[in-house]
Amino acid sequence: MPFGEGGIGSGLCFRLRLITRSFRCMKPAMEKTANKISLIVVCGPTGIGKTAAAIGLAEALGGEIISADSMQIYRHMDVGTAKPTPDEQARVRHHLIDVVDPDEPFDAALFSTLAREVASVLAGQGKLAVVAGGTGLYIRAMLHGLFDHSPSDPDLRQRLNQEAEDQGAPALHQRLAGVDPEAAAKVHPNDRLRIVRALEIHALTGVPLSRQQRAHGFAHSPFAAFKIGLTMDRESLYRRIDRRVDAMVDQGLTDEVRRLMDMGYGPDLKSMQAIGYRHMADFIAQRLPWEEAIRTLKRDTRRFAKRQFTWFNAEPEIDWFEPDRIGDMTRAATAFLERSSQ
Repeated sequence: MPFGEGGIGSGLCFRLRLITRSFRCMKPAMEKTANKISLIVVCGPTGIGKTAAAIGLAEALGGEIISADSMQIYRHMDVGTAKPTPDEQARVRHHLIDVVDPDEPFDAALFSTLAREVASVLAGQGKLAVVAGGTGLYIRAMLHGLFDHSPSDPDLRQRLNQEAEDQGAPALHQRLAGVDPEAAAKVHPNDRLRIVRALEIHALTGVPLSRQQRAHGFAHSPFAAFKIGLTMDRESLYRRIDRRVDAMVDQGLTDEVRRLMDMGYGPDLKSMQAIGYRHMADFIAQRLPWEEAIRTLKRDTRRFAKRQFTWFNAEPEIDWFEPDRIGDMTRAATAFLERSSQ
């Protein structure tokens, strides 16, 4: 069964069981060879065609796909996350899709643990892992590990959380922008957990989190990765995004959000604050008229794509391809794998 399919469990027990299993399974596989595990990464902005490219590569190279998408890990959230269809998942096995419910915690550290396990298991089976997604932090965490920001103060964190409760997370996000604008630019104004943690680290060390992360460098990696970035001119991508939003609406995005809310997943959840879900929730609650909900959904998706381009352009060693150049990608990936096996 692919990692992330139904029946795994939920809550804290789910997290502990998977983490324990991952270290039990991963260590022997990693110690089996002194060579790094070779894998392919397909990354790029939303709407550019990562799913099709990853499936084409996996089919050509005999691989399986590890989803590196921070929204596709949620069950019941299919339309708004552009989750691979059942037919697409039947063509190539996908992992780390439908892992947790929308109200369960999930972060880059847990993704890294699980993704490394999958890649290790696949390598032991002689299969190639194709990591595909637009969540740059997840990909970086898997390939290089996470910055170990160990200083903590529970009392300070509690006070910051109380301020976020009283004033709203955006107020603390504005404060973060004043002391660490680089970190603030990477965090959604409603992502209270990451905002509070960045403020806590700055208060305890006097050094911005972003500067500490740069010093860490994310250098360690058990993998040899060939990173494929998908690109096209911005106007063409933005037209694709607008058409994709229209398609999501036609496929029932509004009904999906209604179902989630009927299941008890409120609009304040981190998962429900994602692009598309918060816009439809605002429409359902009559906070936005329909036309404005669609306009801002398209606008915010385009802005998100721009931020993703900025992130991946700053990442080292990415080979860039137009999304329809599957043959060129396959040849480049094959040459990389041949070099890595020597």
